Amino acid sequence: MLARLPESFAVFGDVQWLPGYCVLLTDDPGVTRLSDLPKPRRLAFLESMERLGAAVEQACAERDPAFRRINLEILGNTDPYLHAHIWPRYEWEPPELRRMPVWLYPPERWQESGDPHDELRAAIAANIAVA
Repeated sequence: MLARLPESFAVFGDVQWLPGYCVLLTDDPGVTRLSDLPKPRRLAFLESMERLGAAVEQACAERDPAFRRINLEILGNTDPYLHAHIWPRYEWEPPELRRMPVWLYPPERWQESGDPHDELRAAIAANIAVA
Protein backbone atom coordinates (compact mmCIF):
# COMPACT_ATOMS: atom_id res chain seq x y z
CA MET A 1 0.00 0.00 0.00
CA LEU A 2 1.24 3.48 -0.87
CA ALA A 3 -1.14 5.60 1.20
CA ARG A 4 -4.51 5.86 2.90
CA LEU A 5 -6.54 8.55 1.15
CA PRO A 6 -10.11 9.80 1.66
CA GLU A 7 -12.56 6.99 0.76
CA SER A 8 -9.69 4.86 -0.55
CA PHE A 9 -6.35 3.10 -0.45
CA ALA A 10 -3.64 3.83 -3.03
CA VAL A 11 -1.65 0.74 -4.05
CA PHE A 12 1.18 -0.01 -6.47
CA GLY A 13 -0.07 -2.23 -9.29
CA ASP A 14 0.68 -5.95 -9.48
CA VAL A 15 2.06 -5.58 -13.01
CA GLN A 16 4.64 -2.93 -13.85
CA TRP A 17 5.26 -3.25 -17.59
CA LEU A 18 4.17 0.38 -17.64
CA PRO A 19 6.26 1.53 -14.65
CA GLY A 20 4.26 3.47 -12.10
CA TYR A 21 0.91 1.76 -12.64
CA CYS A 22 -1.24 2.21 -9.53
CA VAL A 23 -4.76 1.37 -8.39
CA LEU A 24 -7.04 3.32 -6.08
CA LEU A 25 -9.30 0.95 -4.12
CA THR A 26 -12.45 1.94 -2.30
CA ASP A 27 -12.23 1.64 1.48
CA ASP A 28 -15.75 0.16 1.50
CA PRO A 29 -15.87 -3.21 -0.31
CA GLY A 30 -19.67 -2.96 -0.52
CA VAL A 31 -19.39 -0.04 -2.95
CA THR A 32 -19.56 -1.46 -6.45
CA ARG A 33 -19.66 1.74 -8.50
CA LEU A 34 -18.98 5.44 -8.10
CA SER A 35 -22.69 6.23 -8.12
CA ASP A 36 -23.16 4.08 -4.98
CA LEU A 37 -21.50 6.81 -2.96
CA PRO A 38 -23.34 9.92 -1.75
CA LYS A 39 -22.05 12.99 -3.57
CA PRO A 40 -19.61 14.19 -0.83
CA ARG A 41 -17.98 10.74 -0.65
CA ARG A 42 -18.00 10.44 -4.44
CA LEU A 43 -16.17 13.75 -4.74
CA ALA A 44 -13.68 12.66 -2.06
CA PHE A 45 -12.94 9.46 -4.00
CA LEU A 46 -12.44 11.43 -7.22
CA GLU A 47 -10.16 13.91 -5.44
CA SER A 48 -8.13 10.96 -4.14
CA MET A 49 -7.95 9.63 -7.69
CA GLU A 50 -6.66 13.00 -8.91
CA ARG A 51 -4.13 13.13 -6.06
CA LEU A 52 -2.77 9.68 -6.87
CA GLY A 53 -2.71 10.53 -10.58
CA ALA A 54 -0.69 13.69 -9.93
CA ALA A 55 1.75 11.75 -7.73
CA VAL A 56 2.26 9.10 -10.43
CA GLU A 57 2.65 11.74 -13.14
CA GLN A 58 5.29 13.65 -11.20
CA ALA A 59 7.30 10.55 -10.23
CA CYS A 60 7.23 9.06 -13.73
CA ALA A 61 8.06 12.34 -15.48
CA GLU A 62 11.07 12.86 -13.19
CA ARG A 63 12.43 9.37 -13.89
CA ASP A 64 11.76 8.76 -17.58
CA PRO A 65 12.06 11.42 -20.30
CA ALA A 66 9.81 9.25 -22.49
CA PHE A 67 6.88 9.70 -20.10
CA ARG A 68 3.87 11.08 -22.03
CA ARG A 69 0.85 11.26 -19.75
CA ILE A 70 -1.34 9.30 -17.38
CA ASN A 71 -4.64 7.61 -18.14
CA LEU A 72 -7.25 7.58 -15.35
CA GLU A 73 -9.93 4.91 -15.60
CA ILE A 74 -12.85 3.68 -13.55
CA LEU A 75 -14.10 0.57 -15.31
CA GLY A 76 -15.42 -2.08 -12.94
CA ASN A 77 -16.17 -4.67 -15.58
CA THR A 78 -14.19 -7.45 -13.90
CA ASP A 79 -13.82 -6.69 -10.20
CA PRO A 80 -17.11 -5.98 -8.37
CA TYR A 81 -15.92 -3.05 -6.23
CA LEU A 82 -15.14 0.57 -6.93
CA HIS A 83 -11.55 1.10 -8.02
CA ALA A 84 -9.62 3.32 -10.40
CA HIS A 85 -6.60 2.55 -12.58
CA ILE A 86 -3.79 5.07 -12.99
CA TRP A 87 -1.72 4.11 -16.04
CA PRO A 88 1.44 5.99 -17.01
CA ARG A 89 2.00 6.06 -20.77
CA TYR A 90 5.37 6.30 -22.49
CA GLU A 91 6.84 7.10 -25.91
CA TRP A 92 8.77 3.79 -25.84
CA GLU A 93 5.56 1.74 -25.93
CA PRO A 94 5.03 -0.21 -29.17
CA PRO A 95 3.71 2.26 -31.77
CA GLU A 96 0.62 0.14 -32.48
CA LEU A 97 -0.33 0.27 -28.77
CA ARG A 98 0.94 3.67 -27.67
CA ARG A 99 -2.30 5.50 -28.44
CA MET A 100 -4.63 2.62 -27.60
CA PRO A 101 -6.14 1.58 -24.24
CA VAL A 102 -3.75 -0.54 -22.16
CA TRP A 103 -6.37 -3.28 -22.19
CA LEU A 104 -5.32 -4.05 -25.78
CA TYR A 105 -1.86 -5.20 -24.67
CA PRO A 106 -1.40 -8.95 -25.17
CA PRO A 107 -2.54 -11.24 -22.33
CA GLU A 108 1.01 -12.40 -21.51
CA ARG A 109 1.92 -8.85 -20.40
CA TRP A 110 -0.70 -9.11 -17.65
CA GLN A 111 1.11 -12.10 -16.15
CA GLU A 112 4.48 -10.36 -15.80
CA SER A 113 5.63 -9.29 -12.37
CA GLY A 114 9.08 -8.02 -13.42
CA ASP A 115 11.20 -5.43 -11.66
CA PRO A 116 9.71 -4.29 -8.34
CA HIS A 117 10.50 -0.59 -9.04
CA ASP A 118 11.13 0.17 -5.35
CA GLU A 119 12.51 3.65 -6.07
CA LEU A 120 9.51 4.60 -8.21
CA ARG A 121 7.11 3.23 -5.59
CA ALA A 122 8.81 5.31 -2.88
CA ALA A 123 8.70 8.44 -5.06
CA ILE A 124 4.96 8.05 -5.71
CA ALA A 125 4.30 7.54 -1.99
CA ALA A 126 6.36 10.65 -1.17
CA ASN A 127 4.48 12.69 -3.80
CA ILE A 128 1.13 11.63 -2.30
CA ALA A 129 2.30 12.72 1.13
CA VAL A 130 3.08 16.27 -0.01
CA ALA A 131 0.09 16.69 -2.32
